[in-house]
Amino acid sequence: MAERNLDFDKIIDRTNTDSLKYDFAVERGMPKGILPLWVADMDFPTSSYILDAIKERTEHGIFGYSDVKDEYFNAVSTWMYKRHGWKVNKEWMVTTPGVVFALAMAVRAYTKVGEGVLILQPVYYPFGKVVEDNKRKLVVSNLKLMEDNRYHMDLEDVESKIVQGDVKMLIMCSPHNPVSRVWSKDELCAIGDICLKHNVIIMSDEIHADFVYEDNKHYVLADLDEKYAQITITATAPSKTFNIAGLQVSNVFISNKDLRDRFVEEIATTGYSQINSLGIVACRAAYEHGEEWYQAMLKYVKDNIDFVDEYLKYNIPVLKMIKVEGTYLVWIDCRQLGIEDNELEDLVVNKAGLWLDGGTMFGEAGSGFQRINVACPRKTLKNALDKLRDAVISMEK
Repeated sequence: MAERNLDFDKIIDRTNTDSLKYDFAVERGMPKGILPLWVADMDFPTSSYILDAIKERTEHGIFGYSDVKDEYFNAVSTWMYKRHGWKVNKEWMVTTPGVVFALAMAVRAYTKVGEGVLILQPVYYPFGKVVEDNKRKLVVSNLKLMEDNRYHMDLEDVESKIVQGDVKMLIMCSPHNPVSRVWSKDELCAIGDICLKHNVIIMSDEIHADFVYEDNKHYVLADLDEKYAQITITATAPSKTFNIAGLQVSNVFISNKDLRDRFVEEIATTGYSQINSLGIVACRAAYEHGEEWYQAMLKYVKDNIDFVDEYLKYNIPVLKMIKVEGTYLVWIDCRQLGIEDNELEDLVVNKAGLWLDGGTMFGEAGSGFQRINVACPRKTLKNALDKLRDAVISMEK
């Protein structure tokens, strides 16, 4: 049986499928018919091996309570070792319905109401939301955009904010969404040492770990030093890699037994137990048989990233793409347009007819930026960029 879903140029109509990306524009205050490149799912059908596994399971016809067995863990652990050289133990793994759910559980398990939780902005907006929704104190350290066209952590500011904000937990994004950084080993060790020094627990969201390009390498923070492992919760999922977010399955690894027990106890307070039965099937099939699809998809997405870079340079030079080291999310610097964020949003939404993610969603440090999801057919991407070009040209006249 061969992989059948390798035509990433094929445009699939996603409307009328209850798609958050395509079917909820009006409900979310956007014009009907707007072209969406915002929420981080792909416009590619997933691996045919995953579809076949789900079909076989659905034909059984009974969808009762399900749980994971050794075969599931073996598939997950083999993928982690093959991709990232990380050897995980079965007792470390806790399944959850998603990484954002896991973030919220970590905030509740390891901090008290009013205590500080640090995030590095601009960053995936649910980070701040899960902190504030649980009545913890949100502490922010802004990343710095340097002359190398990459963002860097301000380690002095991080440590200062930890001390001043009485921070108990740091939520890391690695690789980082939206700025597409793949943190170096030295950077991760530096942040790990700071957290060790100040008794700060690290929640490391590594959901984009499989999207790394060129000479960059994803390092699992917990795998760099046993001392880091003892203070780190690592959140992983097949959802970004294989476009199965709607099946709600993620795998969280916690080697410190005390931290793991507290995490599991917090999940119990929500009444949640087993993960989605089809998510179990999909995750196992993805990690066991999805390699060919994954490699082809990764190359296509990287080509899309390069396409955006070249397109902007030659067609919209006033916009600049921040160097993409990982993820399938492109961070566009629009500040040379010289307009306010509300005007930029109007340009993108009403003039270009595009639904992107405005930079301020990711914190004040995102002012003047837009995030574009490039995991779509090239024709869709070019159409979006053409719309953006025409809108910018009309503004300049």
